[in-house]
This record gives sequence, structure tokens and C-alpha cells, in this order.
Amino acid sequence: MKIGLHDAEYEKMANKSFPNLALMKISAYYKNLGHQVEWWVKDKVYDRVFSSKVFDFTPINKDLPENTIKGGTGYGLYDELPEETDHCYPDYSLYPLCDYAVGFLTRGCINNCSYCVVPKKEGNIRPYANWRDIVRNSSDKLVLMDNNILACEYGINQLKELSKTDYKIDLNQGMDVTLLNDEICEIIKKLKWIKYIRFSCDKSYQLPYFENLVKLFDKHKIAKSRVFIYILVQKDLEDADKRVQELHRICKSFNLYAQAERNIGIEPDKLQLIFAQKYVYGRCYKKENFKNYCKRHSL
Repeated sequence: MKIGLHDAEYEKMANKSFPNLALMKISAYYKNLGHQVEWWVKDKVYDRVFSSKVFDFTPINKDLPENTIKGGTGYGLYDELPEETDHCYPDYSLYPLCDYAVGFLTRGCINNCSYCVVPKKEGNIRPYANWRDIVRNSSDKLVLMDNNILACEYGINQLKELSKTDYKIDLNQGMDVTLLNDEICEIIKKLKWIKYIRFSCDKSYQLPYFENLVKLFDKHKIAKSRVFIYILVQKDLEDADKRVQELHRICKSFNLYAQAERNIGIEPDKLQLIFAQKYVYGRCYKKENFKNYCKRHSL
């Protein structure tokens, strides 16, 4: 058979570099069966076409064949790979610029945040894979996409094992700051990080836990300048700015990154985008609050 693969984000986002794990597993599955696999090209004839879309706001390609097999959260919450495909080792040849391994050690989450699809899509947290089955022989870098790895003893033990290796890691979805303690900090200290140690601050109740993070990181001699914090920006910009201002007060060396909420059926408004892309990304929060920023720019 001739298989065509379509990465919706790769097609529409000029700077998109992160590989699509599902498509790499589909490619590996069919190549292992001896079939021909390539990126889908309009007007070419294929026996089967697979399209993956991560975000629901990514436009749908109307030229895809009617019988295209579509998957990913962007198409629907309950699309999953067949078990025999999901267990395949990814075909990294699809993304030649990707120089790291990518995968999950756990799936699901213990929380039930209204703005997150993970509990609906994956359920409660559970073990999923062993790090030894994810790493690449050609790379010492490992990017993990776990949604709440610290909420699972299995996940913590996997990180503990990784801390005894030379692999450099990135937990690109961030860790849950409310679960931070001395044991976790010892693991964090021993891990080799690609760049950042990521957390998230999506609600104001998390702010005191970042005060605790500073104390724990100082105690364990972990550089606070490596802390990267995702900040969810919903319609309540006063709350978002409170979190930004408080995090900056707690530690001036934190790296803050605001994300205007884009969710199923939810699009950010102009002020949310300005808050994320100009006020926070432009580091204006270091010299004024968002209310004054808006006054100065007549917003």
C-alpha cells in the first residue's frame, strides 16, 4: 500500500518544529509491514491517508480526501491510535531536524481543570512507558510530554532513574508546583536539563507554592534562573496580571511565558493576545502593571 501522512500544524505553522508523535508511530507501523509511507501530496493517489491535528484552531485542509483517517485533539477528544500502532517506536526520519527523543512516561492527570482536555481524553493518571523504550541511540536528549508526572509514583521513579543517566531532559508541559517537596527537589537537582525546569501557574491559589519553590530551590542549591513558568491567560486579565506581578515579586529571575487561552470553542480576544505577546513576552511587566500598560497605549 501507499500511505500518505498529513501534519496539520506542520502545514500551517511556519515555525513549527515539534514532531507529531502519532504520525511517527503510524509511519513506523506501516513501514514495518513493508508499505510505502510519505508525506501526503495533493493530487497524488494513496491507498490510505492519515491526518493529525493537535489544536482545534488549526485550519482543516479541504483538499484532503474524503476518506482521510483523522486523529488528534484538534479533530476530536476521543481519537486514539490502535494499540498495535501506539506500541511502535517512532519513525524519526519524518522530521530530520528533530535531534531528540519524544514521548510519555505517564498518561492522564489527577486534576480536573475546566480549561484542560486531558482528564476527558485520557482519564486519571497511570503508567504508560519506560524511559528506556523512548530514548534514541543517536541522541542524549529526551523531551517528555507528561501532563502531571509528579502525581504518579511511577513517574517519579522514572525521573529518579533518569537522574542517574547522562540523558538531558525537558518536561515540556511543566510540573505541578503544588507537589514539590524535598524528595522531588533532590531528583530535580540530579537531572540534566536541556534548558529549563518548567512549571505552570494557571490559578492564583498556586502562588504560595512558588514561594515554597524558592525556599526549596535555595535549600537544595538549584538555580532559580532555570525556572520557566507557563501562565494561562483567560478573560480575567486582572487575575492573570496578579499572577505575573506576584511571580516577578517572588523571584526576579523566573522566566515567565503567558499563553492566551485557545481551547475547544474558545478563542482569545485582542487584549488577551496583547497581554501575552507584548506585555509579558516584551517583559513590560517588569516596570508596570497591565492597567498602566493599557493606559499608556490607550487600550
